[in-house]
Amino acid sequence: MTATIDRRVHLAAASSGPRPDARLADIAAKVDRGQRLSLQDGERLFTTPDIWTVIQLADKVRRRLHGDTAFYNINRHLNYSNVCALSCKFCEFYRKKDEPGAYTRDMDYVKNQVREAVENGATEMHSVGGLHPYLPFSYYTDLVSTIRDTARELGSELHVKAFTAVEIVHLAKIAKVYKADDRTFGIRWVLEKLKDAGLGSLPGGGAEVFDDRVHDEAYKGKIRSDVWLDVHRVAHDLGLNTNATILYGHIEQRHDRLVHMDMLRRAQDRALAKMGYKGVPPEGVEVSRCQGAKDADQNTDASSGHLGYSGDEGSDVPIITLTRPNTPLPEHIAFGSPSTPGHLNTSTPGYFQTIIPLPFFPDGSELEHLPGPAGLENLRTLAIARLMLDNFPHVKAFWIMQTLPMAQLMLQSGADDIDGTVVWYDITKVGGSSTHQEVNVWTLQKAIREAGFQPVERDTLYRRVERSGKSWRSV
Repeated sequence: MTATIDRRVHLAAASSGPRPDARLADIAAKVDRGQRLSLQDGERLFTTPDIWTVIQLADKVRRRLHGDTAFYNINRHLNYSNVCALSCKFCEFYRKKDEPGAYTRDMDYVKNQVREAVENGATEMHSVGGLHPYLPFSYYTDLVSTIRDTARELGSELHVKAFTAVEIVHLAKIAKVYKADDRTFGIRWVLEKLKDAGLGSLPGGGAEVFDDRVHDEAYKGKIRSDVWLDVHRVAHDLGLNTNATILYGHIEQRHDRLVHMDMLRRAQDRALAKMGYKGVPPEGVEVSRCQGAKDADQNTDASSGHLGYSGDEGSDVPIITLTRPNTPLPEHIAFGSPSTPGHLNTSTPGYFQTIIPLPFFPDGSELEHLPGPAGLENLRTLAIARLMLDNFPHVKAFWIMQTLPMAQLMLQSGADDIDGTVVWYDITKVGGSSTHQEVNVWTLQKAIREAGFQPVERDTLYRRVERSGKSWRSV
């Protein structure tokens, strides 16, 4: 895909695309004001034939937040085991013990993966796996500390982003600290132990779609939305940043996706309020936006960061949006000065960094009779996520599941991040690809530039990375 093709996409939107949908005018006005969209607004965005306007609105928000910057990182994925106690219908990854293809990595394997990661300049190790019914809790703290300590022995720091909320609850159960009447006790105990071992943040997996009907049919046995959100809330309280996903295009309805997004943004309202974020920098804090992050419309009213309250009537949690012009991003307040490589600032509570929309791939799963989402549905869902999740700083087009060419289009449709180099990824294999799914830095940078953006290497916490040879630091 070339820059010429990408320019034609925008020319088509301006000239030969469908006629503008007048029903989107009030939504566009809300976007200009940085005002929260309703679920009804979301329904219109999903049903309008005028997808060009949907994409243009998402692109406007994306450029307001990040200008022409697009992020990538040098990372490595480590799936420690595919043995799982669950049998989710949408999953091709899991195996049962002693089943062909089942594996569990030992610490020697982990050390080798860390050495390769450090040699290739990685700043992050991303590790998730199945709910192994037989491994002791100590395996998981050993896993995290082995990654941290092996990297340090090699003179580097690897940020350990590991364990979905589903895994955290599983670990609390195998450690026998999970209490049904006080589930946050066990969640907190596990996260504290993992943090002491070197855990830096949580990925966003396991969210799927927050709907009980979908849950019971597609992945019964997994934790429901309230527990998933509890895990992330406790992680935020402990100063850990987290991420969130949405798996779409299977048995859920579009309305279910909107409810999922609404639940996430309400949880983010609480997280940002708890960290003291009000949409304006605290007194004495100088904030620098991403280079080029200026909004063309300077007439938007930006007088208030709070436009109502989140949740039910009487809620004391304010709605906090990031999408008004000149609103600082949370990371620019949390990390106001240059940090040493791998340094974790946990003096304030954490928050959700990124939403990652993930398309469902039916091949090999119990739901393989379903078609899965097509390209335009992927673009529309990501664009709507950018518009609805007004308090999430980042939207990721995960190239492993979206493909790199689609990720390029998504950068023009609301995404500001395409993830990283990855190397090994067992969970999803697009189009029959192998588990060795890797691109080099040059390819990521080229893809970003072809899409019309400036590539910026980031660390896991969205600080820019400066490199000198193999050494690097976060700034």
